[in-house]
Amino acid sequence: MFGILIQQTFNALTIGAIYALIALGYTMVYGVLRMINFAHGEMFMLGAYGAFLVLTLLIGGIGGTGAFVLAIVFALAVIGVGLVGVAIERLAYKPLRNSNRLAPMLSSLGVSLSLVTGVQIMAGPQPIGFPNFFPDTRLQILGGTVTLVQIGILVAAFVLMAALYLLVNRSRAGIIVRAVSESRSTAQLLGINVNLAISLVFFFGPLLGAAGGILYASYYGIMSPTMGAVVGLKAFTAAILGGIGSIPGAMLGSFILAFVEVAGTAILPIISGGVLGTEYRDVLAFVILILVLLVRPAGILGEPVSEESMVYKREF
Repeated sequence: MFGILIQQTFNALTIGAIYALIALGYTMVYGVLRMINFAHGEMFMLGAYGAFLVLTLLIGGIGGTGAFVLAIVFALAVIGVGLVGVAIERLAYKPLRNSNRLAPMLSSLGVSLSLVTGVQIMAGPQPIGFPNFFPDTRLQILGGTVTLVQIGILVAAFVLMAALYLLVNRSRAGIIVRAVSESRSTAQLLGINVNLAISLVFFFGPLLGAAGGILYASYYGIMSPTMGAVVGLKAFTAAILGGIGSIPGAMLGSFILAFVEVAGTAILPIISGGVLGTEYRDVLAFVILILVLLVRPAGILGEPVSEESMVYKREF
């Protein structure tokens, strides 16, 4: 029993870490622009396809590829997707920056559909097997089975989250981004380059989402053009749960959601006598989203401030 608990805990931590990388992109964009970027789930998908493209076209495949080369591939893919995020902001969102809130949200939906369709045309709509970026080794920890893939995902995710924390809180770029998130007009009056701050957000948000996509595809061994839809919505739910606009909230909400999913998947078949199986796992995320919106729309770490902005963050 204790071994199963250990194993399920690692399962939840692994999924939560991936959700957190994606949720951070949602919350960073909302923190600066008060905008929900519905195309962010596609950055998650582009990360997996980008890494696969680099491996197959530039290197020639996964066979015999060492850890150093895989790290280079990982870095090239996430940086490439980060630049795609900046380009999308310049082309699809910046011209609508001073319009009402609905316009950029609709633009992001259009970008999302365009990216999915584009990948379907170029790579085909069918799922594709994805190589494992980590050794497929199983370890026994306190009676539970844990794989090196899970440990690798956790290490990579926590390193990226720590790097983002240091960037936001301990660097000049972070100060600029936080200033713009507090008040864009005031920051502009102080001579801060607002466009640079927004570009940084649209670079690092998709970069983290792409990293989540590579880790997710490596974990499940498969990728598809629509993989960002459900996972992106779950990460969005996690950002809402934690308090969208709050970086710690996005991380906290992601791990809570993952633990609820894993626990619910294990418990549902038992309490329903087998009527409700693991296929209802995705439903739990959206039940949580509805409950949060009904009970505490600002999320766990969010603060309601006005009817117009709905929620703010305690700490960006």
